[in-house]
Amino acid sequence: MRYQMSKAVLLASTLWFVGCGSDLDAPSTESVNGGEVVVDMDSATMREILLSKHTPGVTADSPVYGYKAYKIPYETTDEEGNTVKVSGLMVVPTEVPDAVKALGFSVVSDSHGTIFANYEAPTVAASMTNLPDGAPVIFSSLGAFVTLQADYIGYGDSIGHYHPFILKNSLANATVDFIKAAEAFAAVNDIPLNGQLFVTGYSEGGYAAMAAMQKLEAEGKPVSMAAPMAGPYILEDMMPGADGNLTRVGMAPAVLSSESIGVPSFMALVGYAYANAYDHNVTEMINEPYASKLPTLFDGSKTRAEIDPELTHQTTGDGGLFNADFVGEYLLAGNWFTEAMKENNVHKWAPQTPMKLIHCAGDDVIPIDFSYGAEGMMNYLGAASVEVVPVEASLQAAGKGDGTPMGHAECALPAYGIAAHIFADVRKATIGY
Repeated sequence: MRYQMSKAVLLASTLWFVGCGSDLDAPSTESVNGGEVVVDMDSATMREILLSKHTPGVTADSPVYGYKAYKIPYETTDEEGNTVKVSGLMVVPTEVPDAVKALGFSVVSDSHGTIFANYEAPTVAASMTNLPDGAPVIFSSLGAFVTLQADYIGYGDSIGHYHPFILKNSLANATVDFIKAAEAFAAVNDIPLNGQLFVTGYSEGGYAAMAAMQKLEAEGKPVSMAAPMAGPYILEDMMPGADGNLTRVGMAPAVLSSESIGVPSFMALVGYAYANAYDHNVTEMINEPYASKLPTLFDGSKTRAEIDPELTHQTTGDGGLFNADFVGEYLLAGNWFTEAMKENNVHKWAPQTPMKLIHCAGDDVIPIDFSYGAEGMMNYLGAASVEVVPVEASLQAAGKGDGTPMGHAECALPAYGIAAHIFADVRKATIGY
């Protein structure tokens, strides 16, 4: 199947990285029920920004929409079963065609990738810059989609709580509960939704999207299409290897059996989150002096660029990040972390919603094998339709690239472009616009 970026997605892509800056005026106070306006940009201002950035294809006559972004507070449940007050961003296109108003907006639930600093959270970033970042701009630029981004537990209104990194239940809860809160917000604020829901997310967000899909299907919530992207869906599993024998695969065995860790902040956050969630002392897993640093490294005040130099790239041994005895026990006999990893896999179920697993073949952080493994397992268990969509090959088939492998970071924008086009095609086929 061929996927091409629509012109609207191409135009919005410029804003993915450059943003609009903090020089925009804050939105005027507007009375809404159950939330607050954090961005209010008309189409003329958006067009002016696009033209000032010399965005390819944008002219004074190009169709451009405005949008409003709302911060919505709501409640969700953490890994321990406690109620947590959290927040999320809802982006609604404005000045849209009458046909969209009549047919209603479709909803895209987008789970964002890994962040460390609280100012990177969707509601905080929008409040600071007066512009939603990344995916909400892309989807809202199509004019027919409302985009939702939960801050997740540990960011936004729940900044005092540890972030449950790659923990299935709390990420699913935060995502699904925000969908419900946004639907209720739309109903009382006269935002026309048509009941059509799409689910996506990138990196940690891909994992969160998959976890949310399992919860949505269990609750009987209809979803038109899901497109998780570049997520670590397999944390710990036994699968047949090239020789036909069972071998351990997944994020944890791959990282902990290596001599070095490319991005130590990610695995340190896994250790910190799992120790908290499973009521273990983090010093069981993480060596000093690193273990004592983690509460302040992961309190939302620092970026990844500030955190990584405080850690080490060495996996175990003298000066290593992880306790060698703990890792040895994990790899040989298994321990509580082994079982925790298995409990948080998100690939062992059979989705009945059509699902595209969008992933770059050249991903250097989360290999595309995670998606192929999930595809194989889900279809084996009886999924309706799960298919891996390799980004580089899809762009090449559409005449948008030469097939050169793309790494994890550079893959995000084209992956979102493909997801947006898939969702737009489904909306047009089912709703007619």
